[in-house]
Amino acid sequence: MKENQNVASGPSNLFKELLPAVEVSATSPVIIAGPCSAESREQVLDTALQLKETGISVFRAGVWKPRTHPGCFEGRGSRALGWLREVKALTGLPVATEIASSSHLAEALDGGIDILWLGARTTTNPFAVQEIADAAKSWAEANGRDVASLRFLVKNPANQDLELWIGAIQRLYNAGIRHITAIHRGFSVYGNTSYRNPPQWQIPMELRRRIGPKLQILCDPSHIGGKKELIEPIAQQAIDRGFHGLIIESHCNPAEALSDASQQVTPARLKEILDRLVWRHEDTETVTLANLRAQIDQLDDELMTLMQRRMEVARETGDFKMRHSMAVVQPERYEAMMERRAAQAPGLGLSPEFVRALLATIHEESVRQQLASRSGGKDGRDGR
Repeated sequence: MKENQNVASGPSNLFKELLPAVEVSATSPVIIAGPCSAESREQVLDTALQLKETGISVFRAGVWKPRTHPGCFEGRGSRALGWLREVKALTGLPVATEIASSSHLAEALDGGIDILWLGARTTTNPFAVQEIADAAKSWAEANGRDVASLRFLVKNPANQDLELWIGAIQRLYNAGIRHITAIHRGFSVYGNTSYRNPPQWQIPMELRRRIGPKLQILCDPSHIGGKKELIEPIAQQAIDRGFHGLIIESHCNPAEALSDASQQVTPARLKEILDRLVWRHEDTETVTLANLRAQIDQLDDELMTLMQRRMEVARETGDFKMRHSMAVVQPERYEAMMERRAAQAPGLGLSPEFVRALLATIHEESVRQQLASRSGGKDGRDGR
C-alpha cells in the first residue's frame, strides 16, 4: 500500500499557521550560539557571558549528547539544565538544548528550557519524533500550557531524505505545535570529503519550497564543515541563499572541549565572523531583484517551450527510426554530440560537467518518448 503523501509537491496549505521558533525583527538575523556540550557550570557561564556581548539571539548547549560510539562523552545530563537556567537569569537570553525522547522533553520543559531541538539522528526516526510530539501535547495539557506556544528546532535527518525532514516537522505541527524552525546541518556520506556533512543545498531549498515561505530556516555551518575555518564561508553561502540565520558552536576554550573541539570557535572569534558576514535584506534592492527574477521567469518559459519543441522532433525522429527498423539509441551519434557540446561549454561560460549532465537528462527523456511512441503511448521504461 502506498504511503499517503500529505504534503503536495508545491507550497503546502497544511502549514498555514506555522510560526518561527526564534522571533527577531524582520531585518535582524537569528544567531544561536553556544558550546556543543554543557561540560561544567563554569564553562557554560563563562561562554554565555562572552557570547552575550556578541549580540546572539539564543544560547545553546547540549545536555544529552547522542554519540556514535559508547564510551565517548555523552553530556552531563539533567544536572546541566540548572546551568542553563542560570544563563537565562544572568544574560536574559533564551536557552535551547537537544532532546531525543519524551523523558528529555519533560525534564527540559520542567527545567525552564525555552527552545528544544531535534537532532539529525532523532529526525531520522519517525517513531522517536512521534513520541516527542505526543509527549509535548501531553506535557502542555498537564501543565496548563498551550502546546502551540512550545518552540522547536528540527535538524535535517542524517541521510539525504527530504520526506523524513518534512515528516518530522509535520508530526510536531499535527500535535498542535506552531513555532517550528528548520536547521540545515548537512548530510552524512560515505568516504572522505572536504566537509564533515556535505551541504547538498538543493535539499533545504526544496524543503522551503515544499512547506512554504513561512518556514524559518537556519544553517549550522559548524556541523556542515566540521572545521572552524569553514564556518565563515559556509555561513556566507547560506546567507546568500536566503537563510534566516545561523546556529554556531562556540566554546570559551575550544582546545579543551570534550566534544567536537575542531568545529568550535571562541566567542571573540565568533564576533569576528559575524562582523564580516554580509547579510542581504530584501527591502534594500527589492525592485532590482524583482526585475531580475522576472527575466529569469521569462527565460525559463522560453526554455520550456524549446524543450516541448525538441521533444516533438524527438518523437518524429523515433517514428522515422521505427519505419526504417533502426535502433532508438545511436551510440556513435550520442558520443559525438556530447563531445561537441562539452567543447562548446567553456566559451559560453558553462562547465562541461554541467552540460554533459543536462544533455544526458534530455537524451534520456528523448529516448523515453521515442520508446513510448513505439509502444502506443506507454512509458517505455516500465511498460505503463
